[in-house]
Amino acid sequence: MHTRITHILAILLAALSLSCDSYLDLRPENGTVRQEFWQTKEDVQAAVVGIYSAMLNTPPSENDLTLAEYIFMYGELRGGMVAPGAFTSNDQSDIITTNILPSNSITTWSQFYRIINYCNTVIDLAPGVLEIDPTIESSELNNYISEALAIRAYLYFTLARSFKDVPLKLDATLSDGDNFQLPATPQDQIFAQVLTDLNEAERLSVEDYGNVPENKGRITKYAINAMQADVHLWMENYQEAIVAADKVINSGQFELIDASPQWFNIVFAQGNSTESIFELQYTPENRNPFYQIFLQQPQYLAAPPVLEEVFGVDFDDPENKDVRGERASLVPGTNEIYKFTGLNENQRKALQESDTHWFVYRYADVLLMKAEALNELGNGEEAIAIIENLRETREAIDQTQEFVTPEDQDNIRLYILAERAREFAFEGKRWFDVLRNARKNNYENLDILLGVALRSAPASQQQSILAKLRDPNSHYLPINTFELFTNKALTQNPFYN
Repeated sequence: MHTRITHILAILLAALSLSCDSYLDLRPENGTVRQEFWQTKEDVQAAVVGIYSAMLNTPPSENDLTLAEYIFMYGELRGGMVAPGAFTSNDQSDIITTNILPSNSITTWSQFYRIINYCNTVIDLAPGVLEIDPTIESSELNNYISEALAIRAYLYFTLARSFKDVPLKLDATLSDGDNFQLPATPQDQIFAQVLTDLNEAERLSVEDYGNVPENKGRITKYAINAMQADVHLWMENYQEAIVAADKVINSGQFELIDASPQWFNIVFAQGNSTESIFELQYTPENRNPFYQIFLQQPQYLAAPPVLEEVFGVDFDDPENKDVRGERASLVPGTNEIYKFTGLNENQRKALQESDTHWFVYRYADVLLMKAEALNELGNGEEAIAIIENLRETREAIDQTQEFVTPEDQDNIRLYILAERAREFAFEGKRWFDVLRNARKNNYENLDILLGVALRSAPASQQQSILAKLRDPNSHYLPINTFELFTNKALTQNPFYN
């Protein structure tokens, strides 16, 4: 097993050292993909490792950001918990203040479509290797295709939550002659395709790779189930969301870790704990981008009210703390975002040790998704039990406890949303959580989103921001000007015309 892991890491390092991988190019030269690659089992394995590599890193030949940075920005900058830092760019600040233009560089989706094309290439071309290389077994091939399908699904899911309607391309770009003029597909159709991909990925999936790093750093059946639960919540398929969540919960593979001085180090600084379902695996050799953007040249801070309003402060007993708050999510006083740079409650990692992972799905996420679905189906009692169990495990303080009855669906919904803010602070989920809840039942709960905007907006801009956010199209990012220029089949989100 150790030899296999070493082999995979060697392939990964080789992929990272190349300035241009022919099998990973978005627009490769005609014939290159089929004729010079896709001949052996090792080629398939290298291509799949290349997908994970692309999720971790920026393209060597382009000035772009990592996938984790985009997901952080899309999921946090409009969520009311992030404030500008000393090194915030104008484009970043404009998104925080809901002053977004199509020229904003953060609205580029090229990194997503680049990785989607890598996934499409594996899905399209890997099956042909079965006829060429007798050493690859069909079950092994299926596992690789499962990973590609699930990652493609997750990327499209993120795009549809961020931009609403986006181009849907399900075949690989293999030739310069391929069609790049693709119209946007409606969000509901994107979600439906995502579920189709995830269901097929589950059928072909792996439950156990035989070691912890791969079980947490590669797509497993349980990562797919977590994604399914998430998508079903967005589609308001609440019974289906519970079924998917229960597959994770009933597996016996995951558990919450009790609060202790070691909790932060185990769950975040080390990663790959029993709470982990899927994490992007940074290492000291392949460090994360967070040390710079949160510490060295901070682009983002925790918004000043977060510590008191989200995690609560016990002024009578300063030692009474939610384990997720002070020196876990943020540093009091400076409002430094700490989750991705800390080693423990008392010290940060050194730059050369900045290997904290990006947390795509954790066990608490699945529990709270189930609670959300239960509440929407009228089972408030069980939903509250899940919330209170999580709060007890995290030593949440009394100041943030809410006393709701099982019949009070609206306030249970808000309680779950507040608990998700505590649990997933700065993990790229806040805006998506707010938007998902606001849009339920044809935007019956728009006040949830408007309330978040009011709490974080400068007083001079509150009325302007509220006016914008009453238009549901404003809840999604604009199509970038460059994309409109290069793809004439696209039509701009009407809010930005």
